[in-house]
Amino acid sequence: MPAYDKADLERRMHGAVEALKHDLIGLRTGRASVNLLDPVNVEVYGAHMPLNQAATVTAPEPRMLSVQVWDRSNVGPVDKAIRSAGLGLNPIVDGQTLRIPIPDLTEERRKELAKLAGQYAEKARVAARNVRRDGMDALKTDEKKHEISEDDRKRREIEVQKLTDSTIAEIDAAATAKEKEILGK
Repeated sequence: MPAYDKADLERRMHGAVEALKHDLIGLRTGRASVNLLDPVNVEVYGAHMPLNQAATVTAPEPRMLSVQVWDRSNVGPVDKAIRSAGLGLNPIVDGQTLRIPIPDLTEERRKELAKLAGQYAEKARVAARNVRRDGMDALKTDEKKHEISEDDRKRREIEVQKLTDSTIAEIDAAATAKEKEILGK
């Protein structure tokens, strides 16, 4: 059984891009997005769970989020979790609903967020390069086991490099678009 699996490499590289896109969604750009609260975990019923398992998050206005808490006893923990999530948000409690105004981004905060987008992109590039390294190692292993010829190995190494290049181009495009969105350019 050959160690090299092109479909697995493609799946893992696609996974790196998808993880980056998910990370970038969480970076706010001054508009209300229900995904903004995805990283928030709430301690309810003696367990930590994602906010979306204790409440419904909606964006009724462009600069406002609304969090409808399902159980009245969880309003306090949800409020506390949102305030302490490091997102710079201050919910206004209104019965079982928390209204969260989205503040304007300062220039300094925009630069921090753009830098963070760059860090997320670098993490994704490193993941893609690690997948490439695994693919190259698998090809060398297959050649040593005489499962493929040297010519096959070289041809497939070019395939792996092309896959890596296109994945990194996709990562760069996503990061650049997000940085422009954050900086308002």
